[in-house]
Amino acid sequence: MNTDTIAVEQVVADVQRTQRSKDAEGFLSLFHPDALWTTRNGKVLVGLDAIAGFTRAVLPDADWDGEVTYAVTHVQFLRPDVAAVKVRQAYHGADGDDEGSPLYVMTREDDGRWLLTVGQNTAVHQE
Repeated sequence: MNTDTIAVEQVVADVQRTQRSKDAEGFLSLFHPDALWTTRNGKVLVGLDAIAGFTRAVLPDADWDGEVTYAVTHVQFLRPDVAAVKVRQAYHGADGDDEGSPLYVMTREDDGRWLLTVGQNTAVHQE
């Protein structure tokens, strides 16, 4: 596994960590300033200011009694500095499990950091 793959997987681990701890500022530090983010419920947020406003309003007061996990299932480098990352998101709660299937596009900045630039968080419906 190369260092860029490890770095991309670390961003996903940081998404998990900041979501679990309801750390809005830590979560926001993972984003590119021009990011485009679509929430699980389909709300489209354009730019870090919009993402920050939503995150600061929702994440700290999020009410859940379970645990959320994020696992990278596939990384595809579209260019050396752009990665498409498929993630399995699972919420394990008292009322049962819920699953999401986010797709993240990450970009590597000049300083070497990988940032979330595009995100589409899609719910997985169980039948």
